Amino acid sequence: MNKVRVRFAPSPTGALHIGGVRTALYNYLFAKKMGGTFILRIEDTDQKRYVAEAENYIMEALKWCGISPDESPETGGDFGPYRQSDRKEVYKKYVDALLESGNAYIAFDSAEALDEKRQAFEKEGRTFTYNISTRQEMDNSISNTAEQVQKRIAAGEDYVVRFMMPDEVLHFKDIIRGEMTVNTADLDDKVLFKSDGMPTYHLANIVDDHLMEISHVIRGEEWLPSMPLHVLLYRSFGWEAPEFAHLPLILKPNPASYITKRSRQEFAGQFTDGFLTAHPEFLEQKSKVTNFVNQLLQDIKSLTDRLKIKDNESNLQKAIKTYLKGVVFGKLSKRDGDRLGMPVFPLAWKGETEQNSFTGFREFGFMPEAVNNFLAFLGWNPGTEQEIFSLDELAEAFTLEHIGKSGARFDFNKAKWYNKQYIMATDNEVLANLLTPLFQNAGFYPELDYLERICGLLKERVTVLPDFIEQARPYLQRDLKYDEKSIAKKWKKEYHPLFGQLAEELSSLEDFSPALIEQTIEAFMKKNDLPMGDVFPLLRIALSGMMHGPAVFDMMEVLGKEEVIQRMNTGINLFNEIS
Repeated sequence: MNKVRVRFAPSPTGALHIGGVRTALYNYLFAKKMGGTFILRIEDTDQKRYVAEAENYIMEALKWCGISPDESPETGGDFGPYRQSDRKEVYKKYVDALLESGNAYIAFDSAEALDEKRQAFEKEGRTFTYNISTRQEMDNSISNTAEQVQKRIAAGEDYVVRFMMPDEVLHFKDIIRGEMTVNTADLDDKVLFKSDGMPTYHLANIVDDHLMEISHVIRGEEWLPSMPLHVLLYRSFGWEAPEFAHLPLILKPNPASYITKRSRQEFAGQFTDGFLTAHPEFLEQKSKVTNFVNQLLQDIKSLTDRLKIKDNESNLQKAIKTYLKGVVFGKLSKRDGDRLGMPVFPLAWKGETEQNSFTGFREFGFMPEAVNNFLAFLGWNPGTEQEIFSLDELAEAFTLEHIGKSGARFDFNKAKWYNKQYIMATDNEVLANLLTPLFQNAGFYPELDYLERICGLLKERVTVLPDFIEQARPYLQRDLKYDEKSIAKKWKKEYHPLFGQLAEELSSLEDFSPALIEQTIEAFMKKNDLPMGDVFPLLRIALSGMMHGPAVFDMMEVLGKEEVIQRMNTGINLFNEIS
């Protein structure tokens, strides 16, 4: 078997969607499993949509995830350049080769002429396709003589190069989807080379994959319709095609996971406003829209059936159902993150407007190991009950054959579960170093060893990293917010001298360990015939201001004897005032 070489080839047109990260991850895992090479190639042929900061964003995102390319624009390699704009001169000879072999032709059609043709077809109820049935009618090297073509090129006329799609039934294979066939006469003659001198994705992709000796093309399902063209391009050049594997879509979350009885009204209003923004022609019927949306959301479990369009429904009802299908079901989009308050990008992205700016998994407080583990299971399954995998373990278990064909539903609650598992399993010292910048940004500057103890105390109680900030506040500041309702309910004036006595007994301990603290408090309760339900809640409130939190003995050890006694004395005096 030839050496495995795979590539992740994003376009730098904006923030890298989390689906792109999954594609990169799968390529990386397959390369590591097979002892191969993982390549990052920047496909920046679309200069109109190029965004300057996007390339750095892509590299930083992969670095944060620990998905390190073996070859890239940053690291270099023997098959560079790894940026398509730096390879511009490479492609022209391959375009010429296709023209010479008759597998491509020159087209002079202007954008206006193409629009006019489309409109003419629409008037006849047809869809225009530039292909075997229409190319003779268009302005190209088929309908022009060779002499005319050369004169027009020499005169500086704009032109593109199109692939000449053959008329045949093409058979091809995908690792995930199996054997497929397509009638190529139904496909359009794609543009391979643009008037600006740059190749389109289709040509550059094929040429680069061949020159970089890519063995497997692992990419998203959205590229599946392009596969016949790519297979034919390989054949036209006389090259052996790589193996293809098209990954399933990442779908929007199950609406039942976020549309509950409590949130239904909020989402009904959100959907109504969104619909009317998309369909201003129905603004005067807002009350009808509101009522129908509320009606559809009454039973979320049957929402799929409820959104089926019926012949006897009004145009308004049909439009609402079509809109809701797009918002609630289908491919996960960047807008889903805003709508549901969750990240759908690996890192934060600052766009030109607020609408084009997004938070990321990193800024939300996720650990990269958790994100990798979560993403790996969006479409792939190891075939075992194991759910927690390190990156090395994922690579060892990964196979393309275990990737499913169906779309994988994005479950943010599952992502948070993974993050919680990784936080709990992370060493306290590692967590403290990771959290130090977060605490400093919040105005806290604890010593590293003290922060380690706080992490050990709280890490089983948090889900994302910023949770540490809120839950650690009682351990970092004396200005506590006390639960006055619980104090009024639990505290009795006669407790004052007793708790003062407990403070003195704790103060006399030379070893302020949880075991000795526990012994001292238990002896105190027994001697004074005090129930646990009266003592522990009051101790907890005196120490943290709250009724809930970690074990009291563990809290005391982290705070230290001096701070515990100080807080107990302050709390006792405050409790008397409140009650």
